[in-house]
Amino acid sequence: MASIAQLLARAADLHRRAASYVLDAEAAVERLSGDEFDAATTDVAVRRLAEHLQGLARAGLPGWLSRPLNASTMGQALGSDAALSGPLWLKIGEAWPLRDAMFWAVAPFVGAGHLTIDTDARDRQVAAWLRGILLRTVAALPEGTVRVVPVDGAMLGAAFTAFRPLVDAEAWALPVTDLAGFRTALTEAEQHIATVQSGDQPQPAVLIIAVAAFPAGAGRNEWSRLAAIAHAGPACRVHLLLAGQPPALDNTTMITTLGDGWWRMSEPPGPQTLSTDRGGLPAPIRLDAGASEDVVAEVCRRMATTAAISRRTDFAALMPDPIWRRSSAAGLRAVAGRDARSPFTLSLDDATPHMLLAGRSGAGKTNVLLVLLYALASHYSPDELGLYLLDFKEGVSFVEFTPTVNDPSWVPHARTVGIESDREYGLAVLHTLSREMTRRAGALKAAGVTKLADLRQASPDVAMPRLVVVIDEFQVLFAGNDTLAHDAVAALEELARKGRSYGIHLILASQTIAGIEALYTKKDSIFGQFPLRIALPGGSGILDPGNTAADALPVGSAVVNASGGVAEANRIVRFPHADPASLAAQRHALWQARPPVNDPPSVFAGYAEHHITDDPLYQALTPSVRRRQALVGRAVDVGLPSVGFALDAVPGRHLATLGTSIIGADILHAAAMSLARQHQPGSARFVIGGFAANADPIVDDLVAHLTATGHDVVEADAGRLRELLSELADPDGPGRPTYLVLFAADVIVPLLSERGPNRQTGLDDLRTVLRQGPGRGIHMLSWWRIARRFSDATGGAAGREDIACLVALNVPGTELSSLLGDHTITWQSRANRALLLDRHDQRQRLIVPFVRPGRQEGLDEPN
Repeated sequence: MASIAQLLARAADLHRRAASYVLDAEAAVERLSGDEFDAATTDVAVRRLAEHLQGLARAGLPGWLSRPLNASTMGQALGSDAALSGPLWLKIGEAWPLRDAMFWAVAPFVGAGHLTIDTDARDRQVAAWLRGILLRTVAALPEGTVRVVPVDGAMLGAAFTAFRPLVDAEAWALPVTDLAGFRTALTEAEQHIATVQSGDQPQPAVLIIAVAAFPAGAGRNEWSRLAAIAHAGPACRVHLLLAGQPPALDNTTMITTLGDGWWRMSEPPGPQTLSTDRGGLPAPIRLDAGASEDVVAEVCRRMATTAAISRRTDFAALMPDPIWRRSSAAGLRAVAGRDARSPFTLSLDDATPHMLLAGRSGAGKTNVLLVLLYALASHYSPDELGLYLLDFKEGVSFVEFTPTVNDPSWVPHARTVGIESDREYGLAVLHTLSREMTRRAGALKAAGVTKLADLRQASPDVAMPRLVVVIDEFQVLFAGNDTLAHDAVAALEELARKGRSYGIHLILASQTIAGIEALYTKKDSIFGQFPLRIALPGGSGILDPGNTAADALPVGSAVVNASGGVAEANRIVRFPHADPASLAAQRHALWQARPPVNDPPSVFAGYAEHHITDDPLYQALTPSVRRRQALVGRAVDVGLPSVGFALDAVPGRHLATLGTSIIGADILHAAAMSLARQHQPGSARFVIGGFAANADPIVDDLVAHLTATGHDVVEADAGRLRELLSELADPDGPGRPTYLVLFAADVIVPLLSERGPNRQTGLDDLRTVLRQGPGRGIHMLSWWRIARRFSDATGGAAGREDIACLVALNVPGTELSSLLGDHTITWQSRANRALLLDRHDQRQRLIVPFVRPGRQEGLDEPN
């Protein structure tokens, strides 16, 4: 067996690893020859060596790392005795090789390994020692760099009472007292390690799992997880401080009791050894006296003052500089908030593909969405990330991503933005994404892979960004129990189940997910695909039943749960305030860095008017078109395509708008203007009849416009119109294109019903024109305020096909169904919307009708 001198020499070798006194230790050992070591078997030599080691320890362990933790030390400066760049060595006790010879026993902790002791903190000596180790660590390292998760399964957290100021300042987590909480702590450590290993957090804070006593029920599963954490933790700044019969762990200095207040210290982690048989320090030790609760509480109050300030999260500080340095091949990750002083990283990948967000009104859903989306958009370029954003509430959550009159910038990643979206628009977006998913599936099959990450790895040049789809107040999309709701559920379910494989991620936000009738039978199959949950104050409904952690949260905080809502996986995260100035600054930075080919997003603003003169298709119309069409509005669809009716030679190609709303007159105005652009001046005749006083300004404007552009315009009163209908019904009538544009045509139905000298009525001529006119270039554009008169005038059921192109405004759905003989139509009139019906091609589309500028502001009646 080696002599005491040789063993203590090896102990000196351990102390030499302390960075602050490496040179002194090496010089001292070099002065000792091998013979001198062999001769150090006398007490005198042992005392001399112990004194030397003690001197080295005093020189190498300044301030909080070794000083007595009493009133004399409380004034010591905080955060200046150690750095995160190297291993932290600290005093854990006193080694006594002889009764009158002592030196400090030191061990590496943060940056090197873990510390365990085989007696829990119900032993007062161990409790004081444990407090001392924690206090030395957090006081010596720079402030704000250490987060502690305390676990006390025997005394309901009493072992950590003195550290309460740091808990209140959110620098520490609340003490864990049961097995479920212990498992959550282990999960946090595992996630911390995974985040660092992924490269998303290159300079993480220190995470310490401090166990004063293991909770009842901890067993093989927990020991296995501890073993994995102990192995991988030091490289990721995750460290364990465990009291109470922990298992043997890698990278750990273990302290075991010898009885009568004496303890044994094992070999520390690393290549150095304290004895030839690796039995640890051969001298028994007394535990460091540690710290009283009063001393700890006073020092923690000092730390809490700065912790309260440092926990405030700044939006600008979360944004990366430089931007767009990450690849989204394996998923999306971005720091978006703070868990106490530790960064919170949002992950959308194969493990957590989709997210639910909930909170009561005013809880900050919009703010959280803006922070998350701007963080992602700042880390990933538009080639790596695309955004589809839908807002169903009466707000402007996503205007920040679009160009406006006052600010032409936009977030380059935004592809589609819906503001105050219609359900139909939401469904159209889901269908667009379904088609994109099908396209991507084909690309994956062609490449012989099953996941987007595999395709990106096999073909790095393939431009296939991940797509994030955000639907705010998503429950509106499924309101009611109609066909649209069922179609939306089917589309959402498909995206939720398959999207992860194709890089499509869903974020659904709402105040609650309860009471959505269309989802009653689909909740598990859809929401089961959403493991990531963020519950803001009042949003506990998206967590597991009984998990009410979000109920008492302050505004600005959230419960983040990556395990589908189970209470054991709760994390409390604080999100920064996305103030308008910071958002604008970051948006401009992204916009200025956009690629050369980057169009603004397609924006659908549910409240916005659309005017024919601003329409791109209208502006592109020329007389050289192959088939003339009357434009009536823009479809509630992705891209807001312009829509209208082709007016060709097929019988029935006439247009009628139905409803008392004056917008019916606006639609006729737009349709006539669009047709005029498709004719050479003077080559077509426009017969215009206005029979309602509220339509006179529109009629006057249309006549003035057509006249100014060189077209042949005839204004007709009721008598003149009857004469013209007789002429137009004549097969030998005018041979040039003619458009009958009738405003409030229902007014003249009684007059047209009267029989003339030849027993022919004006309605007979009208019906002849409707049937035969298109073949001779004659088309009627009409606005009917009374649907029944429209039906009577056109011949009832027998004449349904004679006017095939209809635009329904404020017509009751039942009346419209009866009029058309189609009871599958489910139409509910609403402001600034119309239903386009083309009975020839069985087309139904919700549209935003073209209106006169300022129409919505001055409209007293619904459409």
